[in-house]
Amino acid sequence: MKIAVLDRLTLGDDLDISGAEKFGDVVSYDSTAPDEAEAHIGDVDVVFVNKVKLGEHNLKNAKSLKLICEAATGYDNIDVEYCRNHGIAVCNVPGYSVYSVAQVTVSLVLNLVNRLKEYNRFVSDGTYTNGGTANILKPVYHELYGKTWGIVGYGSIGSRVGEIAKALGCNVIAYKRTPVDGVSCVDIDTLAEKSDIITVHIPLSDKTRGLIGKELISKMKENAVIVNTARGAVLDEDAVCNAVKEKRIAGFGTDVYSTEPFGTDSPYYEIKDYDNVCFTPHMAWGTIEARERCFGEMLKNMKAFFDGEIRNRIDL
Repeated sequence: MKIAVLDRLTLGDDLDISGAEKFGDVVSYDSTAPDEAEAHIGDVDVVFVNKVKLGEHNLKNAKSLKLICEAATGYDNIDVEYCRNHGIAVCNVPGYSVYSVAQVTVSLVLNLVNRLKEYNRFVSDGTYTNGGTANILKPVYHELYGKTWGIVGYGSIGSRVGEIAKALGCNVIAYKRTPVDGVSCVDIDTLAEKSDIITVHIPLSDKTRGLIGKELISKMKENAVIVNTARGAVLDEDAVCNAVKEKRIAGFGTDVYSTEPFGTDSPYYEIKDYDNVCFTPHMAWGTIEARERCFGEMLKNMKAFFDGEIRNRIDL
């Protein structure tokens, strides 16, 4: 059996993937450009993939391909309908990054709320040393205690963030299609109007694309802080960047982008150095523990498939 890892570097070059070798011959590519994908999967039985887009245009000649193992929970890079119709099984890895993403989400919020970017600069550029006073207390920052934390998408990651928010003394509300016990579920407009902190944890779909846009932002408080660790396109990037420029929101952090990495033509490039923004390079999912957990689950998915078992199948 032949296994191809299409985008090795997106998993981190420090991750040990040798466990796949006990299942067959492994060919590993640091990355796979769009025009290379068809050749890289042409004669393999199993594909391990993270970001490479797979659909009819590059799957049609992969006659030996039996299984695609997605190195993520989300699978919008795979044409699952095509795979379903052509006998290609597809597995994802749910839940592996819950602790990692929740940790970074809360870190982004705390960074922005506590204005750490500015306060750190006061120390690093000598302002504090040369100032002659024991403390610098401007810009003003606020306690999270008693504030309302709105969570868009209350699945495994969103609910974990909710637990941490409650521990910090926040009132937690959530937008979720199917209300659940343990949290006050509200519609998206109410969440926008009431929240001081808004974190986004909703999958990308035709219904959620651009969900956080100009109209919704217009309903938010001017002291609102928005953090997105879901998918870049859930936000209308132009609308959010304009809100930052026009001081319609107090802060913005994101780890995800509609184009990754974003280019110099992105609206994000214009605001990346603002004091009230914090951008990270799609790393929230990637603690070493989460990556090891993810790859281990991919191996279990592959073993289950060839043992005739159904495990984390998204094509059924």
